[in-house]
Amino acid sequence: MTDDNALRPKLKGLFRLQWEPAQDAHVLLYPEGMVKLNQSAAQILLRCDGTRDVPALVADLEQAFNTTGLDADVRAFIAGAQSRGWLE
Repeated sequence: MTDDNALRPKLKGLFRLQWEPAQDAHVLLYPEGMVKLNQSAAQILLRCDGTRDVPALVADLEQAFNTTGLDADVRAFIAGAQSRGWLE
């Protein structure tokens, strides 16, 4: 079992996150297509660069958006992104 606090999520090399003006949103591009992301998903993935563990990522989001209590939602999103193969 992996310690989620030690995890430093990072996009897999197959995927590219970018702003897409035509979609007016961030998108996750991959060889088979594209996923249009909502603002919350984009902000989480923008921080999944392999330099932060999950608690640091949550702290950064909470500071950036002047809020608290994001831990469970961020962890759930990261787990979903991992199950979809987006993150290593």
